[in-house]
Amino acid sequence: MRFTSERRLDGGVLEREFTLGEIPGILWTPASAPAPLILLSPPPLGLRKTYPRLVARARHSAADGFATATIELPGSGDRPRWPAAEQALADLRRAMEAGEPVSDEIIDALILPLVDKAVPEWQAALDALLSLPDIGGPVGYSGGVISIGTRLAVVEPRISAAVLFAGSFVPRAVFEEARQVAIPLHVLLQWDDEGNDRQAALDLFDAFGSKEKTLHANMGGHTGVPQFAGDAAGQFFARHLK
Repeated sequence: MRFTSERRLDGGVLEREFTLGEIPGILWTPASAPAPLILLSPPPLGLRKTYPRLVARARHSAADGFATATIELPGSGDRPRWPAAEQALADLRRAMEAGEPVSDEIIDALILPLVDKAVPEWQAALDALLSLPDIGGPVGYSGGVISIGTRLAVVEPRISAAVLFAGSFVPRAVFEEARQVAIPLHVLLQWDDEGNDRQAALDLFDAFGSKEKTLHANMGGHTGVPQFAGDAAGQFFARHLK
């Protein structure tokens, strides 16, 4: 891990950009370090486009005493283009615009390779982050793509709790993985999300094997998560990471 810039935000939060090999990322640490860590998974739109949302979540977490970190997803932002993923996304958009059902083949082609690439990168980032003196345990995960969070919850024992955003298509294979998830979960669902299969999101929640799991559903579209839902997610992490 190599830090490339740093600056102080309001409230004493230290923001540092870094690279991990070819992977860009950002780390936010509160003044009260060492601190528990929350991994903020961004949507596949690029860190530059989603920075305002990410830094808002980081500031909120820092006020609760948490460090947060994010990394660029494969094929997003300034990372090398991924033609196969771009083709799968084009196929998805074509089906949705035509009002056709989105096939399992399209969902698998779009999501499964992303999960296979992103999860080991998150684990490598976690190795580097936990070696820093201002980062302590335990570790939480927050965000989408929900299939990435599901895989990480199964394979990464250092993650103690997760907030998952039900806003993406889910391959059938991920439902089988969900049954192996055992950590506490807090799942956010926007009821009117235009790009999400609501029934699949409900079925996935039902499939999770966790003894403690909460579904927080709100009216509204994909980006309309109300502030009180974010506050509830913060309270969830306060219960499980402190």
